[in-house]
Amino acid sequence: MKQFVTITVIGRDKTGVVARVTGFLFEQGANIDALDEQVTRGQFSMAIQASWKAKAWQPERVRDGLQKLAASLGMEIKLRFTEPRRRQRFAIMVTKETHALEAMLAASRAGQLKAKPALVLSNRRELEPLARKHGLPFVVVPWDDRTKAEGEVLRLLDGHEIDFVVLARFMKILSPNFVWRYKNKIINIHPSLLPSFPGPQAYRQAYERGVKIIGVTGHFVTMHLDEGPIIAQGSFAVRPTMSLKDIIAEGQKLESKVLVRAVKLYLNNRLDVYWGIVKEV
Repeated sequence: MKQFVTITVIGRDKTGVVARVTGFLFEQGANIDALDEQVTRGQFSMAIQASWKAKAWQPERVRDGLQKLAASLGMEIKLRFTEPRRRQRFAIMVTKETHALEAMLAASRAGQLKAKPALVLSNRRELEPLARKHGLPFVVVPWDDRTKAEGEVLRLLDGHEIDFVVLARFMKILSPNFVWRYKNKIINIHPSLLPSFPGPQAYRQAYERGVKIIGVTGHFVTMHLDEGPIIAQGSFAVRPTMSLKDIIAEGQKLESKVLVRAVKLYLNNRLDVYWGIVKEV
């Protein structure tokens, strides 16, 4: 059985980083399955999906080598791997709406997800009783200073050995610095049929435009707001008598279903992101 890992490299841009990191992995017997890198305002970011045959996998040697390479390059290099028989652990990030969190917890309790919710994070306290009711640690991280908040969240994710993140109506924007560390591992639910109506007031925009079909989108989060690769979508017809309040209520029910469906697809290893498009494999 192969061992799959994700390696992220982040720091000030400089020449030779890709060659040095991939060269080290090659020396350690790794197969590089995917590589994505870019430079934004002088910051270099790279995410590598690599795999090893079971007999060639030496985690301590790989981890130590990457730490030395990080020090030499003056960059942050992190490695995350999941033991083949260990259930993935995920964090749920929320603000104050209950429906998406309730859906994720209900799906987990019913055994519908091949993963374990391990942590609930929020910028507010309203949903703490719901998380505690399900025996989950709930941590409030104030979001007045985004850089500081994201640093604290990243430390919490590392400390709880989180494999992926679900944004269950988390109403704060994550920076590229955060997103690159969990590339294609942050799943969000948006209240529109993207790419139409991005932003926080999607239902109101759709209502005011008089659209006849409204939907929701489960997608991977990227550095571009509400433009990440689409995993799953759902829609409903707008009846002439529906008010904005009716539309929001109907949409929230659909959000819950589509978010759970998107996470199921992710966990079933049926997704591949190719040039920004999600394909089922």
